[in-house]
Amino acid sequence: MQFVRTVSVGLPRDKEWAGIGRTSIDKRPVTGPVAVGELGIEGDQVSDTRHHGGPDQAVYAYAREDLDFWERELGMPIRDGQFGENLTTEGIDVNDLEIGTRLRVGEPGVGILVEAVYVRTPCNDFKGWMGESGYDPRAWVRRFTAEARPGPYLRVLETGTIAPGDAIEVVHRPGHGRTIRDMFVALNTDRSRLPDLLVVDGLLPKVRAKAEEFVSRTARSLPPAEPVA
Repeated sequence: MQFVRTVSVGLPRDKEWAGIGRTSIDKRPVTGPVAVGELGIEGDQVSDTRHHGGPDQAVYAYAREDLDFWERELGMPIRDGQFGENLTTEGIDVNDLEIGTRLRVGEPGVGILVEAVYVRTPCNDFKGWMGESGYDPRAWVRRFTAEARPGPYLRVLETGTIAPGDAIEVVHRPGHGRTIRDMFVALNTDRSRLPDLLVVDGLLPKVRAKAEEFVSRTARSLPPAEPVA
């Protein structure tokens, strides 16, 4: 079964290690149904609006299976919501979702319809939060990046109400084969894979711009073609 284990929200809190002096990464579970709008879940507020939030980063999902992986790596328990995710999922590999996959969360007409459109990029705030929470923060950003288990940001296509335990149904697969993990790798560890993302219809403009810039820069660096005899 594919379902939402936990729905978590957070408000800005002052933290000296946060880049802008405050952060909303400390997400805590809700106990009942909660409304979800185009900009996110009721009770969840973005601190750094320059790098987070907006329709293309309305809801962040992370799999319990990936938290379990990190539990084994770090040798300590990790609660749902610890990574700043709004939805802790179970039974679905959210990193292997194709970019543009649409998910129905909850019952039709009541729940929400979301689309996987972007990836979480680890930052020093994430490192600071892990350190404050009692984990070893040394090289955390590098370690998280190397594993390519980013979790997707979801765009809300149909608003509604969700609750812990709601089923997750894949209702649309684009078929291009480029996954959330592929996007993360292309943006963070292997830029040579950026052109692969250009087959994605509806690719976020900022991602498409990076891919097209890479293609253009690569083309300019190639030696002239040999004349045909």
